[in-house]
Amino acid sequence: MIMSRIEAPRSEDAVAAGDLTDRLLAGLPAEAVLTDPEVTASYANDMASFCPAGVPAVVVLPRTVEQVQHVMRIATELRLPLVPQGARSGLSGAANATDGCIVLSLTKMDRILEISPVDRIAVVEPGVINATLSHAVEEHGLYYPPDPSSWEMCTIGGNIGTGSGGLCCLKYGVTAEYVLGLDVVLADGRLLSTGRRTAKGVAGYDLTRLFVGSEGSLGVVVRAVLALKPKPPQQLVLAAEFPSAAAACDAVCRIMEGGHVPSLLELMDRTTVKAVNDLARMGLPETTEALLLAAFDTPDPAADLAAVGALCEAAGATEVVPAEDAAESEMLLKARRLSLTALEAVKGTTMIDDVCVPRSRLGAMLEGVERIAAKYDLTIGVCAHAGDGNTHPTVCFDAQDPEESRRARESFDEIMALGLELGGTITGEHGVGVLKKEWLAREIGPVGVEMQRAVKQAFDPLGILNPGKVL
Repeated sequence: MIMSRIEAPRSEDAVAAGDLTDRLLAGLPAEAVLTDPEVTASYANDMASFCPAGVPAVVVLPRTVEQVQHVMRIATELRLPLVPQGARSGLSGAANATDGCIVLSLTKMDRILEISPVDRIAVVEPGVINATLSHAVEEHGLYYPPDPSSWEMCTIGGNIGTGSGGLCCLKYGVTAEYVLGLDVVLADGRLLSTGRRTAKGVAGYDLTRLFVGSEGSLGVVVRAVLALKPKPPQQLVLAAEFPSAAAACDAVCRIMEGGHVPSLLELMDRTTVKAVNDLARMGLPETTEALLLAAFDTPDPAADLAAVGALCEAAGATEVVPAEDAAESEMLLKARRLSLTALEAVKGTTMIDDVCVPRSRLGAMLEGVERIAAKYDLTIGVCAHAGDGNTHPTVCFDAQDPEESRRARESFDEIMALGLELGGTITGEHGVGVLKKEWLAREIGPVGVEMQRAVKQAFDPLGILNPGKVL
């Protein structure tokens, strides 16, 4: 089974649908409360495969903090599970509904409240689209670096919930490094403010970081203070073809050891390159075994690309082609951003792994994935944020074929086991959700699980916030 249901704690007395709706409507406009089963079913899951999803009792779309507090108080009073959602572009099942839950969709809370060029911060609501924020701050000469591949549809709240990364993490870091402060509605409806809007601040425990990556299991983010950077110069991209994935990974090691700081360093294996060409006819070189993309946004990017190009040639690159201008660079980046969509088109369904390993073990990771693909007779394409060791082995399979689906699931687990064996982690940026709960326990061990459950208990003693996720 690809999908089954998530069951969650419920009160002993069943809550009548009409009673729940009436309570919600006491503090929400009618258009914000969705009860039509055909409509609510469309909010049941995110984009992950093999993740169970339940049937929500109701979907609410608040527009204000007070409305979120109203919903949370009702959930607590009635002991109903509540599942926060953003754009549902996640890949771990973290936004999947549970049976009888209230789905709290935050997409209508989409205002950019403030952009301060002096303080270099933006204050936003959780439903703001990543690309919308990026374009807005750019008008002020500023830059919001976190850029997941789904940046044109994913929300800032979702990025915070899953601890998202992106193509530019190598130089600029991940979402967690840009979240300075949060307003969070707790399970009982109280409003908690964490962090700061200053450049520095170390007052008390860092609760802000605790909420980043918590997948809505500790509270609901309703406002975020985000750090911004000065807008960098236009980046230029270099493409290098390699006769093997091992040679491309060797080039990555040479680049990092040489002290270079690319704005991005991305890898696409031959399976991914072919899939992108098949989907978009982009003319990428299908004769290559691995394509490495390096970019610099320095004052003299051409000189940096030349230095990196020489290192690629020393590692065995068969061809090194620097982009001549921004348009050519953007074309190459578009090809990389299409990777996951293109791989999904190969068989119709994908399982996207998210294993991050030390850069020095990147070659071993790719070689291991190739062995696993052969063992299970599956197409597994790999695209990677090679500069930080974050690989995305993507298992392509036919969901209508039970035998192939079984092999896909088993290969996925073997890839995660390989990542841990190489000293890595089960997720670099997609989160745990439903998909990797068992693997999280293996990674952090029994003491780690005990401590994380204690944190969960402190913030959500009734266990109603996004139950069945993470732990």
